[in-house]
Amino acid sequence: MPRASRARRILAGATVGAASAGAAAATVAGVVYSQTKLARRRIKPTEIEPPLADGVWVAPDVDVTAPSITLAVLGDSSAAGYGLTDASETPGAVLARGLSRYSGRPVEVVSVAKVGARSADLPAQVNDVSARRPDIAYLMIGANDVTHRVRRSAAVGDLATGVRMLRDTGCEVVVGTCPDLGTIRPIAQPLRYIASLKSRALAAAQTIAVVEAGGRTVSLGNVLGPRFARERDLFSDDEFHPSARGYAAAIEVSLPSVAAALGLPTDTEAAGPFLSRRARTVASAAVHAATHPGTEVAGARVDGHAGGPHGRWARLLRRSSEAAPPH
Repeated sequence: MPRASRARRILAGATVGAASAGAAAATVAGVVYSQTKLARRRIKPTEIEPPLADGVWVAPDVDVTAPSITLAVLGDSSAAGYGLTDASETPGAVLARGLSRYSGRPVEVVSVAKVGARSADLPAQVNDVSARRPDIAYLMIGANDVTHRVRRSAAVGDLATGVRMLRDTGCEVVVGTCPDLGTIRPIAQPLRYIASLKSRALAAAQTIAVVEAGGRTVSLGNVLGPRFARERDLFSDDEFHPSARGYAAAIEVSLPSVAAALGLPTDTEAAGPFLSRRARTVASAAVHAATHPGTEVAGARVDGHAGGPHGRWARLLRRSSEAAPPH
């Protein structure tokens, strides 16, 4: 069964509740329309472009003469660090310093993430970084696809294209999947509920696409969703984008998976209650990842085979930074 068809089938019956979201949206269409207009008026992001993370970043006590790792950062405002004014606080810089600690090497950042980007913009972003031959790429994308009502199949297809383009150059790829938009305070109910369900559904579909294209994913929505709902200082003043602390929280979750993609040691554990490290189909793994905090999904092999009669094999893991060298 083609990837898009399988994603639709899985998501139709998945715990993320995509069908419920559609029914709720139809029932309260007039209310949702009014709330959308109200939310757009209340969310007033700054017009200042985020600072560039480009450059070489080195953790303390790391040999600056060691061969550097090239890290490409792609995606939307979450990847660019929208709302920040200090380049050292951007996701690319935070990730680079962490990766420098893991590897004991300098890390050069090449960031092409753009405010307002959607998945359709990823192939062009990949073209912009391909000449630099990055060793690893980190992507954060999906929120704008949800807010602009981009068809899920189209968004997932564009993401898969971008991942395949990167993998064809030998670049490792880690994708932080769509965040939980239901935590955004200026959005009232029932729009917040619908946004949450739709973003989780997209995150699950993204996982299938990325793993089948040769990358790996880290679920951000269910790690940051409850935490962002509790700790409002993780949001910036516009209450839509993260604060510096919020961006750091997202990277903290993703860093061990980025390190692992480069073959660096990390600690792993089962991905939550009733889950294990055993291989399962990527579609099944995607559904579980969408509802389990900080779960990494990566391709796996079983008896030497990458897939079986029901699709690509994958494993769910929780990674920690305990194996990283000390600061």
